Amino acid sequence: MFEYGVAAYQRSDYVAALRIFHSLAEMGDPKGHNGLGNLYASGQGVPREDTEAFKQYLKAAEQGYAAAQCNLGMIYEIGQGVPQDHAEAVKWYCKAAEQSHAGAQVNLGFMYYKGWGVPQEFALAVKWYRVAAEQGFANAQYNLGNMYRTGKGVLQDHGEAAKWFRAAAEQGFAEAQYNLGSIYANGDCVPQDYAEAETWYRKAAEQGFAAALFNLGVMYDKGRGVLQDFGEAANWYRKAAVQGFAEAQYNLAHMHENGRGVLQDCGEAVNWYRKAAEQGFANAQYNLASIYANGDCVPQDYAEAKTWYRKAAEQGFAAAQKYLGVIYANGYGVPRDIVMSHMWFSLAAADDDADRYGDITASKMTPDQIAKAERMASEWMAKHPQ
Repeated sequence: MFEYGVAAYQRSDYVAALRIFHSLAEMGDPKGHNGLGNLYASGQGVPREDTEAFKQYLKAAEQGYAAAQCNLGMIYEIGQGVPQDHAEAVKWYCKAAEQSHAGAQVNLGFMYYKGWGVPQEFALAVKWYRVAAEQGFANAQYNLGNMYRTGKGVLQDHGEAAKWFRAAAEQGFAEAQYNLGSIYANGDCVPQDYAEAETWYRKAAEQGFAAALFNLGVMYDKGRGVLQDFGEAANWYRKAAVQGFAEAQYNLAHMHENGRGVLQDCGEAVNWYRKAAEQGFANAQYNLASIYANGDCVPQDYAEAKTWYRKAAEQGFAAAQKYLGVIYANGYGVPRDIVMSHMWFSLAAADDDADRYGDITASKMTPDQIAKAERMASEWMAKHPQ
């Protein structure tokens, strides 16, 4: 009877599933209670009711039903229908994990990884990821691959990382496909192979995974593993950009600014630079500032330029720091301030021209002004460790 309920659920006949699970639950069958819990938790066939979902999961979990114990653990982990309680989540994950429930095992591993409800212990995270991974659970295989890649709880081993990423990737797990692509692109413990990287990036990209969409754009942009094709690069950048991927937004803006692979369109460039800049992407903040400073397809606006140069400069972007120095030295949209100018030139030491500009301003300053600028630069660096 339970199988009929599952079949009804899978074909989205939630009314039939509700009827079957309810009948089973009335007989005290934990599978019926768990099925009802799923319906109430998702609002399928019934109005969503988190408290009722909790009650149904609890009835099944107390009978030792592992799937319900895992579900109950998730409810406590996120605080859905009950106060969030990581220790209680761990308790129920443990009960299910000891019955070899792979989902509970990977969730328990994650609790140890984060130190939620238990002391943080990477070795125990690895233990639980491994037992779930060996059952073929893709999420666990991916997590275990990450542990080997970063050397947390195990000796760092890129070969083992690739092995587990591949196991998950072959099951269609997008994050693993992306990571496997990165391993081949970077030549991490495997011969660098852009064609293989492109294969795995594409598999993840076809699932809409933003980082893979972006990296596939880079492959076409640079001609790595594929024929160079700026139009195709722009296509993949756009797919990632509309998902809010800042680096893709920046690259797409750059292509519109220069007419590479797309029609040159300064307005579109400004649009995408702004989207990336508003996410804190320093290169985009700098380019947006430069557009306003130069009046490229927007009215020249030094105040707006200063705003975006400062945002990039606050992240240690040397060219932005240099141009802030130029703005204050010349009084572009701000009162002229040679001390502030010299401070920004001092901070922009990584820029080739900054020292020369700094020497020019210093030649016009008193020793006290130079000392003040250098003190301001030191104070800024103390507040902005890079």
